[in-house]
Amino acid sequence: MEEEEVEVGKMKQFPGGIAVGVVGTGLDPERCRFPYCVVWTPIPVLTWLFPIIGHMGICTSAGVIRDFAGPYYVSEDNMAFGKPVKYWKLDPNKVYTCGPNAWDTAVHDASEEYKHRMHNLCCDNCHSHVALALNLMRYDNSTSWNMIKLCFFSLLYGKYVSIGGFVKTWLPFILFLGIIIIVSLTLHLR
Repeated sequence: MEEEEVEVGKMKQFPGGIAVGVVGTGLDPERCRFPYCVVWTPIPVLTWLFPIIGHMGICTSAGVIRDFAGPYYVSEDNMAFGKPVKYWKLDPNKVYTCGPNAWDTAVHDASEEYKHRMHNLCCDNCHSHVALALNLMRYDNSTSWNMIKLCFFSLLYGKYVSIGGFVKTWLPFILFLGIIIIVSLTLHLR
């Protein structure tokens, strides 16, 4: 069966409800440019077991990706676990701090802060870095951004860069789940 793509607004809609949104949005996945976006990529093994958990970064107004990639290190345009497979486009008009470059200033200040922090997988990680940037800019008039909120919103509002990104995220989990079910059924039938 051949997949048919249909342009819907600024997204391409594929059968099965998978939306891939890059048409006419200023995004350039080929060059890894995602202006005013939170970006996400899978973490090998961890995402295979828990597909909603992954590595997150935040982009400048020019689309340059900044991510807290490890202890005392914030990378620029080189995400720790590969190119983004998912992005969540934010509205720069929802930034409530003053100044012409409030978005970029907040991303810069959060990155500078995280260059002096130890990475902790559970408490102070890449999601925390993005949360700090959003809190500094008071995005959507909020200073309560955190890891859990970002994980949920990214899952809810994030769009896959391509069908391949969707497959890269979910296929290992589905295969792992399938193996567990087969082994479980086999043991149960004995």
